[in-house]
Amino acid sequence: MDGNGRWLDKIFFECCWGSLMYEEVYLKAYVPPREAELEIVNYREFYNEQRNHQGLNDLTLDEVYFGR
Repeated sequence: MDGNGRWLDKIFFECCWGSLMYEEVYLKAYVPPREAELEIVNYREFYNEQRNHQGLNDLTLDEVYFGR
């Protein structure tokens, strides 16, 4: 097994990327690239620190990783 195409290898990235695209990028029309960069950084912080995840018993990623 070379790991090429294994769904377990890509599942976290695909979930995070899909959330970023549908909840942030597709809803806004960024004019300068710097604005897009800042908004994506803000979304990443929100995704990790504030957004509850159903698959994690409604905990945030930081709560799961660092403990409550």
